[in-house]
Amino acid sequence: MYKIKTYNKISEVGRKAFDEKYEIDDNFKDYDAIIVHSTPLHDEKFSDDLKAIVRVGAGTNTIPVDLCTKKGIAVFNTPGGNANAVKELTIASMICVARNVLNAEKWVTGLKGEDSEPGKAVEKGKEVFRGPEILGKTVGIIGLGAVGGRVAKACYALGMKVKGYDPYLSNPKKEELKQYVTFFDDVDSVYEDSDFISIHIPFTEKNSKFLNKASIDKMKNGVYIINYARGQVVDNDAILDAINLGKVRGFATDFPTKAQLGNDKIFATPHLGAGTPEADENCAIMASMQIKEYLENGNIINSVNFPNINFERANGDRITILHKNSVGMLGQITDIVSSKGLNIENLANKGREDIAYTILDFDTVVPNELKNEIENIKDVMTVRILK
Repeated sequence: MYKIKTYNKISEVGRKAFDEKYEIDDNFKDYDAIIVHSTPLHDEKFSDDLKAIVRVGAGTNTIPVDLCTKKGIAVFNTPGGNANAVKELTIASMICVARNVLNAEKWVTGLKGEDSEPGKAVEKGKEVFRGPEILGKTVGIIGLGAVGGRVAKACYALGMKVKGYDPYLSNPKKEELKQYVTFFDDVDSVYEDSDFISIHIPFTEKNSKFLNKASIDKMKNGVYIINYARGQVVDNDAILDAINLGKVRGFATDFPTKAQLGNDKIFATPHLGAGTPEADENCAIMASMQIKEYLENGNIINSVNFPNINFERANGDRITILHKNSVGMLGQITDIVSSKGLNIENLANKGREDIAYTILDFDTVVPNELKNEIENIKDVMTVRILK
């Protein structure tokens, strides 16, 4: 029986994806895996049995990933599960900030106390809230992954010219998007002449304040900036200064700071990007599938700290080994297996930076003592025998 600890309410669809081999509760003291949405885990004392953490969503900055790697705990996310939800709100916010929708709505609501019908007042006051269409405008998209790629297609469908920057995008994905996006190898070329800048990159130490004063200075006067990625990928103080100077005409964000609240040039939402029931269900289903594959079969799908490796099992037992990515490791492992007279049916090995993951499949039952012998190899971190 596997025990799954939850830290947030998980969609019922995701919970139902687990069968009778699993127990799910938020009060377990000992558990095999964690499913978490947004609760920070940096100060948590994990169970010694913990093998995996899955984040229902994309960002994993609330999880101590480096510590988990050292302890041999796989960390997963669910990229793409909420991408459509974020795309839709990004497009909606782009239009709302350009057309001054929020301030217009507040003004109309303020007419409630008037004695007469609002018709005449509305006609008189609407001139104050006029804003540009997005049709024919240029949008620069930074990051064209699961969300950014969808935003690019949507902007193109709405008649916008789309410029893109993503040095990490795979060639197949770039090929898929090139009919919608003009790609640039230099991000400064995306800043130039773009009427809108929409950022869709993960928060990492390298990406902290990716959009800052220097980048804003390279943008055209009157640019609109959209951030539905992570709050830390933009320099919020620099954006506020640029708004006050008139350089930035409007800012739409899902991560407002205290200093930005109440500014009529800022359209802010309370981290609603992934907040749809459909996204919750999609991510929960992905999370449950990834946990099951890892615990039952050792397959790694969408891990942020372990090598991703996924293939069908043979008829017998499977051994999974997490180890340092060092020379001669595979030879030491296979020598021990051969010494037991066991034949390896299938073998897969994949590295990721300084760690590697090896799967050995057999067509027979594997003796439990083999686990201890492999664990004794220098630089082996964890070993599991899956029956």
